[in-house]
Amino acid sequence: MGDVEYVLTLVLHVEKTERPAQTDALETAARAVLAILADERSTGEGEWAEAMYAWQDARIRKVVRRARGAEWRRAAALPGITVASGASEGPPPAEVRIFPPVPLDEVPKDLAKLQVTGTDLEDEDLPPVAPGLPVLWVNPGLEMSTGKTMAQVGHAAHLAWWRLPDTARKAWADDGFQLAVRTASADQWKQLLRTRLPVVQDAGFTEVEPGSHTVIADHPALIR
Repeated sequence: MGDVEYVLTLVLHVEKTERPAQTDALETAARAVLAILADERSTGEGEWAEAMYAWQDARIRKVVRRARGAEWRRAAALPGITVASGASEGPPPAEVRIFPPVPLDEVPKDLAKLQVTGTDLEDEDLPPVAPGLPVLWVNPGLEMSTGKTMAQVGHAAHLAWWRLPDTARKAWADDGFQLAVRTASADQWKQLLRTRLPVVQDAGFTEVEPGSHTVIADHPALIR
C-alpha cells in the first residue's frame, strides 16, 4: 500500500452567477479538512479509516475542484461531508464537500472531470479576528489561486490537528472548528517563521517554487 499515492478531493460549490467570498471559501475548506479528520468513519474501524491512514502515512495530497448545478448534485451524492459557512450577508455562503482519500487512479469520474483551475474569488472587507480564535496565516509574498490556497490552508489545519492534544481537539470540534484565514503582513510573516508553529512547505508541483512556505497555523493550544 505504501507505493500507492492517495489523494483527498475537496469540491467548492460555485454557481455561474453566485460566487462565495474568497476568505469564506478558504475558511470553509480548512474546516472541511478538520471535519473529515475528526469524523468517526476516519478512525479506528471506521469505513474510511484504512484509506485515511494510508493517505496520512504518505504525502497528504489535496486537490480542490469546483462544481455547479448538476455537477454539484452528482458530487454531493458521493460519500463525503459537506461543510457550509455561516455567512449571512454579502456573497452567498461558501459550501465545500470533502471526500475520503482514494488512490490517484481511482478518483470517481464525477469528481475527476471537474475543473481544477479557474477557481478565483474576491473578498469584501474582513472583520478583525476575534481574540483566541485559531488563525491560518497565508504568506503575503506568494501569488496563489483560490483553489491552491484552499489546499494550503487545508494542509495547515491538518498539521495543527496533528500537533494538538486530545483535549484541544475535542474543544475545537465542539466549537465547530471555528477559525480565521488571513494574509499576514510582511513583518508578521517574518515573526511567525521564528516560532514553532506548524508551517506548510509546498512540494512545488503547481504555482509556487518547491520548498515555499505557504501557510502557518496559529492555534491557542499550540506552543509558539
